[in-house]
Amino acid sequence: MKRNGEKVGGQPRANGCSTPANGCGRKNGYVRGFAGPESHGQIHHITHNGGLYKRSFNETYEETPMLVAVLTYVGYGVLTLFGYLRDFLRQWKIEKCHNATERDEHKDFVPLYQDFENFYTRNLYMRVRDSWNRPICSVPGAKMDMLERVSHDYNWTFKYTGKIIKDVINMGSYNYLGFAENTGVCTDSVAKVLSQYGCGVCSTRQEMGNLDKHEELESLIARFLGVESVLAYGMGFATNSMNIPALVGKGCLILSDELNHASLVLGARLSGATIRIFKHNNMQSLEKLLKDAIVYGQPRTHRPWKKILILVEGIYSMEGSIVRLPEVIALKKKYKCYLYMDEAHSIGALGPNGRGIVEYFGLNPEDVDIMMGTFSKSFGAVGGYVGGKKELIDYLRVYSHSTVYATSFSPPVVQQIIASMKCIMGEDGTTLVVKTFSSSFLEESFGKR
Repeated sequence: MKRNGEKVGGQPRANGCSTPANGCGRKNGYVRGFAGPESHGQIHHITHNGGLYKRSFNETYEETPMLVAVLTYVGYGVLTLFGYLRDFLRQWKIEKCHNATERDEHKDFVPLYQDFENFYTRNLYMRVRDSWNRPICSVPGAKMDMLERVSHDYNWTFKYTGKIIKDVINMGSYNYLGFAENTGVCTDSVAKVLSQYGCGVCSTRQEMGNLDKHEELESLIARFLGVESVLAYGMGFATNSMNIPALVGKGCLILSDELNHASLVLGARLSGATIRIFKHNNMQSLEKLLKDAIVYGQPRTHRPWKKILILVEGIYSMEGSIVRLPEVIALKKKYKCYLYMDEAHSIGALGPNGRGIVEYFGLNPEDVDIMMGTFSKSFGAVGGYVGGKKELIDYLRVYSHSTVYATSFSPPVVQQIIASMKCIMGEDGTTLVVKTFSSSFLEESFGKR
């Protein structure tokens, strides 16, 4: 492996962020006029990849108009000013205070929340609270039904009217492929499994909770991903937060993208490893941290790190951006470290056959040491998985907290994942439906318009 600017494996090495014009490190939400002289109303994330990518990689984000940005900031400013005014009125008992307050004997205690968090909740969030946490009383599909509620105290409390709001358009779901329904092939197979196995297992995988359905699911996922072995869990968040501490610990280094999901952040903190953050999708920032880690080693002792683990997401939930996986893998190989990739939002929804970021770039799954994903997006279920080498998965079966202490998957949920995954793989004759939702089909369809 050679340095930037030289050839890697017979192909020119991609720098990807050599000049400011290509948008390296930029994030969605930049204001018009401040995104570079050649943006022309959009922010382009372009990688001059040479032969590193199997396909061109060009991310385009719509730029925020100046008027919209100004009005947004002015709106926040007005709400903040009125918030301080209302807090002043509440302090002097002029306005009634609806929120919980500390008793006098607790005034010297450390506050449960930071001052700005309290302020934001009281004066900004409460104004729009009716738009969140709405109770749904139907299948959360493309359209759904919700319980109607009203508030008589400025959204501090709600009362249900007994009425149902019908056919509300669902704009807040990640039911990407439409598998979260109460009819169809998946639902029929789930009903059969429910009648055979029941609803719950009431035990862990290491005791009496390891069903043949669990084995079937893990074998299917391994075949779908192209990895040696897979371990499935009943909760996607815990898949990250409980497995990372089993992989790294004291004396190890974690290099984490600044926009990683909270589950990755929590898992890194629980591990006890040293954590360093690199700029979002910025390969120069990541490589600098890798160089410093190898040159300087651990703080004070300067001993080499036991392990260096890179944490990235396939599709970042914070921005919707796609990880520069070929460049990350090149750095991983160059500096001899490990790669952990969270594909919660990309598995099933990206790639010609729905196999995620690795297939999207045409790469080898073996180049990603730990492949993680969830079933709550594309598969219309719950839970998560970790895939990789058989030795790694066997290790996690023994030392992962989620495996040792968590209750096993519910059998009907397992069947939902199996049925939807077989549909994506084309093993039940319904590939036409899935192709309609696939990213490549949408790209071709919208490109013709």
